[in-house]
Amino acid sequence: MASPSLTRPEVKGNQSSSQQQEMALSSASADSPPSWFTPKRLLIIFCLINMINYVDRGAIASNGVNGSGGTCDDKGICKSGTGIQGEFELTNFQDGLLSSAFMVGLLLASPIFASLAKSYNPFRLIGVGLSVWTLAVAGCASAFSFWFIAICRMLVGVGEASFISLAAPYIDDNAPVSQKTAWLAMFYMCIPTGIALGYVYGGFVGGHFHWRYAFWGEALLMLPFVVLGFMVKPLQLKGFSPVESRTTLTSVETASSVIEDSEASKLDGHMLVGGDSISADELSKTSKSVSIHSILNQLSRFAKDMKVLLVDKVYVVNVLGYIAYNFVIGAYSYWGPKAGYNIYHMKSADMLFGGITIVCGILGTISGGFILDRMSATISNAFIVLSGATFLGAIFCFSAFCLRSLYGFIVLFAVGELLVFATQAPVNYVCLHCVKPSLRPLSMAISTVSIHIFGDVPSSPLVGVLQDHINNWRDTALILTSILFLAAGVWFIGVFLHSVDKSSDGSQQTSMSPGRKGEKVKT
Repeated sequence: MASPSLTRPEVKGNQSSSQQQEMALSSASADSPPSWFTPKRLLIIFCLINMINYVDRGAIASNGVNGSGGTCDDKGICKSGTGIQGEFELTNFQDGLLSSAFMVGLLLASPIFASLAKSYNPFRLIGVGLSVWTLAVAGCASAFSFWFIAICRMLVGVGEASFISLAAPYIDDNAPVSQKTAWLAMFYMCIPTGIALGYVYGGFVGGHFHWRYAFWGEALLMLPFVVLGFMVKPLQLKGFSPVESRTTLTSVETASSVIEDSEASKLDGHMLVGGDSISADELSKTSKSVSIHSILNQLSRFAKDMKVLLVDKVYVVNVLGYIAYNFVIGAYSYWGPKAGYNIYHMKSADMLFGGITIVCGILGTISGGFILDRMSATISNAFIVLSGATFLGAIFCFSAFCLRSLYGFIVLFAVGELLVFATQAPVNYVCLHCVKPSLRPLSMAISTVSIHIFGDVPSSPLVGVLQDHINNWRDTALILTSILFLAAGVWFIGVFLHSVDKSSDGSQQTSMSPGRKGEKVKT
């Protein structure tokens, strides 16, 4: 007969498991922040890291680093190529694949890092990711073949995955309530700024030294943030329990599972638990079953979280518009300097595109965030900004490529980019606020995976194939730009969807939709 000392802890552990989880979650917010922490300091650190990430993207797209293939004239006189494309003798298709290679690692690792955030401190995960990023960029500088640099670019994506999944929730947690979108705008302003600086940086280093030195420089710039990610006391993230609480809960759940599994094994009516009654083999089998059970539970939880995202109409519409938008922006960022050089015979295409992108990117991204805050930051208003800015931006960009005057192109394209970049803060605001706090890392991860796997991953090589086929950069640019109208149309649908801000899970939120009165909804 089983003794009370064996059965009571089992029942007690089972009944109080959910209560302990709730207490652990609530204790996360009570933990005091580390001594180094201030919200503004965190924003500055994350902005610098984000900028270095995108400097890398701009640098590899610049004419100084990317270079060009070898050419031969009618007389049979050939000139050797320059940069990566020239050194490895790449076709436009291979060159486009190289720009998208880092996305493979990004796509695979983003959901993994988002899921690991429930078991490990997210701040430490960012440190791990930045370590991988730094080593991979150094590998690009040492590349000896196309396939080696392609693999290193994939690892760059693995490193970046931890940061893009977890940084935005940290910023949203710590930003002032009335400035949340503005703070997100400052963070995402680093995307066009970083790309633009990358154009200039890559053009200068590649033109005066060698393209390999550009990657060495990026690795050195990121190294201090790698050290920071491991040396300082980490921050907690809203919606997640501290690591210590999770460890305690795991121990309780594991002990409970062992008792449950052991209860099923009886010999002559006696429990094989405690004392010398249980063998080492049986204990090993029980431990393995507990491990498998834990893994299956995590997979089950991931599947449930994914289902929540995929049935959310607001989230799906937001991501679909973002995919179409990113298809264009990804191809712009990679092929822009080369297209400008061929259409308008720009002598310094890197510098010109870099200058336009950095000015319009900063002004457009910050403006989008501040405008949404002034309108009252709601999901419906975010969709209004997204659809309106993208539609007007598409008109100006399309008109710019129709002109044959370089100066007319610069003016119209600058206005178009100003409007297009105004979407950065609102689109990520929707991703963060249409889900409950514990789903924000996964929301950002799946959004990133989607916009890359269906957006800028295929866009660069496909535009390369299109250009190889029609051999006219102006027509290629016009076809590409027309996809922005599709993005504006999809986001316009979101204006009419009933949306609820779930960022404060468990509290009452007021949601306004066109044609509806505000209604309080418990999330």
